[in-house]
Amino acid sequence: IPYGKTTAIVGTSGSGKTTLLKLLLKFYSPTEGSISISDTNLNRIDERLWRDKCSVVMQDGYIFSESIANNIALGVDIIDKKKMLQAARIANIKNFIETLPLGFNTKIGQDGVGLSQGQAQRLLIARAIYKDPDYFFFDEATNSLDAFNEMVILDNLEEIMREKTVVVVAHRLSTVKNADNIVVLERGEILEQGTHKELVDMQGAYYHLIKNQLELGA
Repeated sequence: IPYGKTTAIVGTSGSGKTTLLKLLLKFYSPTEGSISISDTNLNRIDERLWRDKCSVVMQDGYIFSESIANNIALGVDIIDKKKMLQAARIANIKNFIETLPLGFNTKIGQDGVGLSQGQAQRLLIARAIYKDPDYFFFDEATNSLDAFNEMVILDNLEEIMREKTVVVVAHRLSTVKNADNIVVLERGEILEQGTHKELVDMQGAYYHLIKNQLELGA
């Protein structure tokens, strides 16, 4: 996974995409082999210090029973309003929030009561952006969004993703085709890796994934 680049992980259901992400985030420890950040074994890095450098949007992200502002600027005593507005704009949820009577001070319930699935997912993306980490991990981060919202957010994300290390698990071609490196997994093994063009030209596993399905398999 190259530093400062975007790597997409694709494969059929059950190929190990989410497991790989959880290994990188130290939710699991490897039973064989090792994971290193540069030359440092990940096991030697304190998990709190490591996760402080990471922003994560998982399939089952948690919305707290709190104000929208506190959900975006999670665990922050003094909220940077300019930074919060930028995060909401990039996640394409700012306009919706500003239509609410209390705006960013609107309280939302546990598990995002009062928000649609797509709105909750955009809020989680805004939270990840607000943190301004060195590393972004996205696991199906746009799977609840319609094509328009996904397109807007992907375009907006480009401005903040430059020089960040990004790992994206995705099943939509639109999410992965511009990645610097695409890794194709099958049953926990890497079958292929390269750019979208390189993998299409190879006409191997990646080519058949996108030929057989418009989406790359959940």
